[in-house]
Amino acid sequence: MKTFSPKLFSELKNYNSKKLLSDVVAGIIVAIIALPLSIALAIASGVSPEQGLYTAIVAGFVIAFLGGSKVNISGPTAAFATIVAGIVAAYGTGGLVVATIMAGIILILMGVLRLGVLIKYIPYTITTGFTAGIAVTIVIGQIKDFMGLTFPEGAHAVETMEKLSCVANSIATVNWQAVLVGVIAILILILWPKVSKKIPGSLIAVVAGVIIVKVFNLKVNTIGDLYTISRSLPAFSLPDVNFKMIGELIPSAFTIAILAAIESLLSCVVSDGMISDRHNSNTELIAQGAGNICSGLFGGIPATGAIARTAANVKNGGKTPVAGIVHAIVLLLILVVLMPYAAWIPMPVIAAVLFIVAYNMSEWRQFVKICKTAPKSDIAVLALTFVLTVVFDLVVAIEIGLLVAVIMFMKRMADVTHIRPWTEADEAAQSDNGRLKEIPDKAQVFEINGPMFFATSEIVSSIPVKTGTKVVILRMRNVPALDVSALESLNKVYDFCSEKEIEVLFSHVNEQPLSVMKKSGFYDKAGQDKFMSNIDEALKKAKNICK
Repeated sequence: MKTFSPKLFSELKNYNSKKLLSDVVAGIIVAIIALPLSIALAIASGVSPEQGLYTAIVAGFVIAFLGGSKVNISGPTAAFATIVAGIVAAYGTGGLVVATIMAGIILILMGVLRLGVLIKYIPYTITTGFTAGIAVTIVIGQIKDFMGLTFPEGAHAVETMEKLSCVANSIATVNWQAVLVGVIAILILILWPKVSKKIPGSLIAVVAGVIIVKVFNLKVNTIGDLYTISRSLPAFSLPDVNFKMIGELIPSAFTIAILAAIESLLSCVVSDGMISDRHNSNTELIAQGAGNICSGLFGGIPATGAIARTAANVKNGGKTPVAGIVHAIVLLLILVVLMPYAAWIPMPVIAAVLFIVAYNMSEWRQFVKICKTAPKSDIAVLALTFVLTVVFDLVVAIEIGLLVAVIMFMKRMADVTHIRPWTEADEAAQSDNGRLKEIPDKAQVFEINGPMFFATSEIVSSIPVKTGTKVVILRMRNVPALDVSALESLNKVYDFCSEKEIEVLFSHVNEQPLSVMKKSGFYDKAGQDKFMSNIDEALKKAKNICK
């Protein structure tokens, strides 16, 4: 499979009017779904409402044009809300642009270097933990608007825990009219899918909220009360960049890139199952990188594949990347024609939309299932990642979560690695197809089970060689991997045996360990004749040596 092979170009070879009609219809419907979500996610990210549309328009177009999936729809997603809000609070929109462009460059490099497959090595417990944590942070961040709270003047509410503290201190200022509008919006969002799945519930909730506030003249904050709405087209601009800012934003850029890669490739996998196709992961990463760079340069925020919008695209007949391009064009028309009316949207409705988004992305059922069925080490990683995401931020959560997961994995591998000596009484160890194997006098056989790496080096170096032994056989058929630390320990065992004039034979060394031994020179040091293909050959040679 080629590193860069956009699906659009291959699909256009057999394109026809029937596919065009399906793509146009699907693109329009997905744009209607994306409209309120893009605005809501921009607000949750701490930027102006139109920046959410800029992202869906620019990144959505570029990624559909260059992407490795037929039907993937990209734009702003809830996964980025917390980290984007943190960057904006610390560095302003200029810092966000720099971080978004840096993340785009990282994504392109990942695609060019064919690192798409590496995403699968991020533990499921970590992705579940930080996804649930992001959902909680979104909910906490929207309590103020949902309840119409008034924070004290000068209140610092940037981090999640600071927002929660301000909510607790301002609970007496609750606006019951705002709560009523928010509750109605939530009910619409929950119940509307039972009425119609063609028209998104979020759009109905927005329209209903506007009508209720206008007709009954309710004292509820709207987007126009808090933000200046612009209908201007996305404009190209270069950010002010300095090396200090770049250095400080590297961790955030990597986090954005990892999130974008995970979500986009997961979205592609889901859509592959729906349309019986196979995406090109490296092409998709390159497209995601280009889309994020363009989004940053045209005033947008980070973007990635959106699973819900992609699924809606497929269900409504989307056949090719043309649907994603149509979705972007329709949003552009909406921006120019209807954006001023977005000022009428009540903030409790935006909060309600984000509550439902958070609920849908939380995967709380999977969270509970892991807690009930997984090993304690996995539960610890899940809980730690979740708590760190909520209490601190996503960068810290992913860094520490990965570190702990790696340490837990190494411990688990070290626990299953052991060396078992064969004895005359241990018939099971000597038995092969029901035939007992005879161990020569003055020979010892040690069977090594499990990977040999730095965490198991001590086990290797503690092989109990008896006095008077002439031959030591190391049976390594159950050793899948060997690293240089374990090889060094093995080397010391070999040198010790050589000093005592004890021959060391190796039985059934697998491909990877053998490659490490040859590359390091150990194979030549021990001698080719010391490596046997099976235990029978090793025992036969040991018998001859012992005579």
